[in-house]
Amino acid sequence: MRCRLGCTRNDLYGVLYHLHRALFILAVTGLCLLTGSSKGQRKDDPLTLRAAAEKHHLLMGTAADADLLSDAQYASTLRSEYSVLEPENEMKFDSIHPAPDRYNFSGADALLAFAEANSMKVRGHNLLWYQQVPGWILFPSSPWTPAALNKVLADHIATVVGHYKGRVYAWDVVNEPFNDNGSMRSSVWYDKPGIGYAGQGTKMIEQALRWAHAADPHARLFVNETGAEGFNAKSNAVYAMAKDFVRRGVPLSGIGIELHTGIGFDQPGSLDALQANVKRLAALGLEVQFTEVDVDTPNGDRFGMSEEASVYRDLLDICLRQPQCSLFQTWGFTDAHSWLTRPNGVRGWPLPFDRAYRKKPAYRAMLKRLEGRGYDGPRPLHAR
Repeated sequence: MRCRLGCTRNDLYGVLYHLHRALFILAVTGLCLLTGSSKGQRKDDPLTLRAAAEKHHLLMGTAADADLLSDAQYASTLRSEYSVLEPENEMKFDSIHPAPDRYNFSGADALLAFAEANSMKVRGHNLLWYQQVPGWILFPSSPWTPAALNKVLADHIATVVGHYKGRVYAWDVVNEPFNDNGSMRSSVWYDKPGIGYAGQGTKMIEQALRWAHAADPHARLFVNETGAEGFNAKSNAVYAMAKDFVRRGVPLSGIGIELHTGIGFDQPGSLDALQANVKRLAALGLEVQFTEVDVDTPNGDRFGMSEEASVYRDLLDICLRQPQCSLFQTWGFTDAHSWLTRPNGVRGWPLPFDRAYRKKPAYRAMLKRLEGRGYDGPRPLHAR
């Protein structure tokens, strides 16, 4: 409630008017004292995910779309519930660098301006990925040499990271570089023709990290991977890379675990493996971030929503208990806007808010878990 009064009136009511006005001031002032709290939030306002996570020094993030900021419900939910914003598509290579001599920062800049206006951090996504590569790279007029493509990527990373230097706190520098068997994924960047490091293991990843670090030495730098939640060949490859980079001083701040999952993931075996994997990465001194959480739920009935809520609660619990887990981030926040679209055009129900922005059981389960106990000490770079 705002304590805003009308202008002083000069009228014919004399003493009676002024007495009435004085009583009104006392009443409104008393109401504000009863309901007001710090930072303009009323004591009776419902607790948000953002505020509840803050008590545990945990960042609560989500992917966002610049085109949706004009939707009042979308913008209001985004600013109130989340402390970190990550552009879903606006910073990917094809969006931000659509032509050899042209960059398009407009969408990413809009998201950054929104975040800064609402005291949110921005997490950049991403600088090197085998998908969403523009046609001018995939279908050049003449074949690339590794040396020429190396220069393209080096310039791209320097330009994009430099444009946001000091304003983007963390980057997914390399996104999804490994195959399921733990080998490096074949791509235009690695070996078709690659940037000169084909057959040299994780050298391409290392070089991208070094370029990003040179462009902004204070940004947190991550390798982000999908399908590497528990123990398998891919997660073992991620761990081996991380261990090697830490040993040699490669500028790697942490590992992003995407966690695109589904109902049923909260079975003990899956959760135990995830927890152990997080623990071994944290033991290297690295941050671990849950970066793209959503729970594919094939139906919207009561059972499906209950199962979904359990998965969200249990994933959040693992992050909350690990001091090196600094971010819990969902890939979007409303079912109205999700990448999980069925072939028949019907969307799934993977996120904490439904299509009308109502709070789902998943939201309430997360909030309840955040209101409970967990690791409440400092987490990496929370204060930045």
